[in-house]
Amino acid sequence: MQVPKPSEADKTRFRGLVPDDPRVEIRPMFGNLGAFVNGNMFMGLFGADIGVKLAPTDTDTLARVDGAGPFGPAERPMSGWLTLPPSITADSPWIAKALEFVAGLPPKAAKR
Repeated sequence: MQVPKPSEADKTRFRGLVPDDPRVEIRPMFGNLGAFVNGNMFMGLFGADIGVKLAPTDTDTLARVDGAGPFGPAERPMSGWLTLPPSITADSPWIAKALEFVAGLPPKAAKR
């Protein structure tokens, strides 16, 4: 599997969509970027695609929106994640829902 590389414009767009929240940390992930809360990723960049991790009911709803789809490698998309439509903006409720859903999960233990 070849991991797509985002352009600088893709990275800038991603950073512009990440909520300005003191709990959030942006980190590099395999040449892409991830936004984390409590050590868990809630939003990711995969090439030009931006995806979010949502509660199952929200995933079902977002899946019906034009432009949304699987997130991650085509041969192995990430479970519980969806790519946001390209027209998404920073005030999208999907980004806020992803942050709050993942913030409610148990924190990841720091690696030694």
